[in-house]
Amino acid sequence: MVDDSTTSTIPPHETRRPRTAAERQRAYRQRKRQQRQIAPAAVLPDAMAADLSGGQPVSSAVGLPVTPNITVTPVTPVTPVTLPVTRAVTLPFTANVTHVTESHRQMTGGRPISSHCLTAAALALAGVGITMNGWFARTLGSTDLAGWLFQAIGVASDLVALAVPPTAIQLWQARRRATAIIAWLVWFASFLFAVMSGIGFASVNIADVTLTRASRVTPAVAIAQYALRDAVASRNRECAGGVGRFCREREQTVTDRQRALDSALSAVEHTADPQSDAAVKVLSWLTAGTVKPGTDGFAMLRLMLLALLPQIGGILLMIGRAR
Repeated sequence: MVDDSTTSTIPPHETRRPRTAAERQRAYRQRKRQQRQIAPAAVLPDAMAADLSGGQPVSSAVGLPVTPNITVTPVTPVTPVTLPVTRAVTLPFTANVTHVTESHRQMTGGRPISSHCLTAAALALAGVGITMNGWFARTLGSTDLAGWLFQAIGVASDLVALAVPPTAIQLWQARRRATAIIAWLVWFASFLFAVMSGIGFASVNIADVTLTRASRVTPAVAIAQYALRDAVASRNRECAGGVGRFCREREQTVTDRQRALDSALSAVEHTADPQSDAAVKVLSWLTAGTVKPGTDGFAMLRLMLLALLPQIGGILLMIGRAR
C-alpha cells in the first residue's frame, strides 16, 4: 500500500499502478477531510484567498498537502453596481436681504422706529396747525357766531389735509384711480386754505412782536430825545424876538438832533427782528461778502416756513405708514 502523498509526487509520464479498494477508500476520506478544512478559502477567488492567507496560497497557509484531484470551481466575477449619485444643486440666490426682511416685517406686523417717529411728528404738526388756523379763522369773524363758523372751517381744513394723503395712496394701490385723483384735488384745496391761514397767523403775531420791540426806549433813544427837547427849547427862546443868525443856528441844531433820534430808533427797529439780521450776517460771512441779501428776503422765507410746515402732517403720515 502506497501513501497518497508519495504518489502525488510521481512524474506524469510514469505509469501508475492501479489502486486497491482500501487505498481508494482512504484517499477518498482524506480528500473529504481536506475539503472540509479549506472550504472557507475555496469559495474565494485566488487573489482574495492570497490576501487572507498573508500573500500565500490557501493550501500552503493552512499547511495541507496539495491534492491535484481537487477541483475548485472558479467564481464568476461580480459586476460592480454603480449607484446613482445625487448631486447637490445650488440654486441661484437672487432674493434681496432687505426685501426678505421687509416681507418678514409685513407678515409679523412690525414697523421700524423711524415710522413711529414720523407718525408722532405728523400728529404734532397737525395739532399745531389746527390750533393756529382755528385761532386765526376765528379772529376774522365780526360776530361770535361768524368767528365760531370760521374756526370750524379752519379746523376741518386741517383735518382733511392730515387724513387725505394716506387714504389717497390706499385708493391708488387698490386701482381706484379716479377716486384717488379726486381725493388729491380735495387735499390740494384744503392745503392751500390751511397755508393761507398759517400765513395770516404768523404775519399777525410777528408784526405785533416786532412793533412791540421797535417801540422800546433804549438808553440811546432816551439820550437822543432829551437832546432834541433841549435843542427845541433853545431855538424857541432864540427865535422869540425874530429870526436872526442865532435863531438859524438853533434851527440847524434841532435838525441834527432829530436825525440822531431817527438813527437811534432805526437801530432799535433792526434789533426788533434779530433772526433776519443774524441770518444776513451769517450768509454774508460764509460767502466772504459775495452774497448780501436783505432782511426782507429772510423774513419772507421764515413766514412761508412757519405757514407751510404745520400743514405737511398728512404727507409725513403717508410716508411713515408706507411699507
